[in-house]
Amino acid sequence: MLGAGPVGENVADRVRAAGLSAAIVERELVGGECSYWACMPSKALLRPVIARAEARSVPGLSQSAQGPLDVPAVFARRDYFTSNWKDDGQVAWIDSIGATLYRGHGRLDGKKRVTVTDAEGGEHVLTARHAVAVCTGTTALVPDLPGLADANPWTSRDATSSSTVPGRLVVVGGGVVGVEMATAYQGFGSSVTMLVRGDGLLPRMEPFVGELVADSLTEAGASVRKGVSVASVERDGGTGPVTVVLDNGERIEADEILCATGRSPHTQDIGLDSIGLKPGSWLPVDDSCRVEGSDWLYAVGDVNHRALLTHQGKYQARIAGAAIGARARKVPLLETDRWGAHAATADHDAIPQVVFTDPEVAAVGLTLKEAEAAGHRVRAVDYAMENVSGAGLYADGYRGRARMIVDLDSETLRGVTFVGPGVGEMLHSATIAVAGEVPINRLWHAVPSYPTISEIWLRLLETYRG
Repeated sequence: MLGAGPVGENVADRVRAAGLSAAIVERELVGGECSYWACMPSKALLRPVIARAEARSVPGLSQSAQGPLDVPAVFARRDYFTSNWKDDGQVAWIDSIGATLYRGHGRLDGKKRVTVTDAEGGEHVLTARHAVAVCTGTTALVPDLPGLADANPWTSRDATSSSTVPGRLVVVGGGVVGVEMATAYQGFGSSVTMLVRGDGLLPRMEPFVGELVADSLTEAGASVRKGVSVASVERDGGTGPVTVVLDNGERIEADEILCATGRSPHTQDIGLDSIGLKPGSWLPVDDSCRVEGSDWLYAVGDVNHRALLTHQGKYQARIAGAAIGARARKVPLLETDRWGAHAATADHDAIPQVVFTDPEVAAVGLTLKEAEAAGHRVRAVDYAMENVSGAGLYADGYRGRARMIVDLDSETLRGVTFVGPGVGEMLHSATIAVAGEVPINRLWHAVPSYPTISEIWLRLLETYRG
């Protein structure tokens, strides 16, 4: 395995469970992006911000939650969840499964060969009997704009690991990283300006999602600018205030600028050219995560561009590990079974995602636009979440919306989206309904407890049936 993030770790675990030996190569910290610069630190930063916002909506508690956050305490808790950027625990786990860790920069060197260069310049040559899995993930994409590189912009790594709060923060981009970090730093006291090139936030989700999140950020004090583009950036010596120049000539001053404009594959310097592939490219794969045109190379997680989410990468790792083990034993793969042990079908039909903003966003499967584009005959069913008793009990002034996409031919769900406080913990019920292709008639018998927000399921089904 090239890469010891959550994906590489899980591939190693599954091939070891299949009785194979496993070597895993990592040039940074074992545990990868998620553990130290993405999922864990970002959610540790966001949790106090969201908890305070929810507390302010509960009479009897709201007065106690009006003050500022103890930001040093928030950062200290974040540091705890990153293990202070030390990977001893993760290394111990790799040892516990009987895999061998090689620290250094791993590069492919022809078929089934990997050369590892360690920090002292020494080299180790590894030869695989069965497979090599590329699990190197992605890196933040910084736009090629005049002056930007010299301005030392923040990327997601800087935003999640910073121990200071800029007085003024410009966030370029309206995707998940952009809205989450805008939520966090606005909550810490920054004056946040979001610059979004498109018409709204979170453009890959249902349109109402971005609208509700934008409204909430604006109410919290952030400035959300849509339909604008950055022309250039100015910053003397890469320190001090930064000036962002828009394409209309407007100038915006800030203390830091965060580029949250997407990700690029971490494949530039891993030896792809030695096996006839283009360095820096995404690696297309089949549903067992084997690289197209190869019988030994796998690409698992973000690097294959199927679903850039940690949990989805770990899911792919379980599929790929099982497939590698089966092929090593010359056991036929269950390729005809869409939901079998060797097919990452959820990548197409049931990807779940939570965006930890205020309000929270939780979605799985296809949006209405995606379902229609795929040729499905569908109907969108909407319901205002504040009309559910459990939502009113959760918080005064609760606002949210739910949508389910019903396939009219099979009467199963193609997708579900929730927006509202606390909806992230509801998502797995929707994921089961979508991945399990549970018929609407059977969902009628899944009785939601009263008075919980989950009663939204009953209201959606009633609305569908009329």
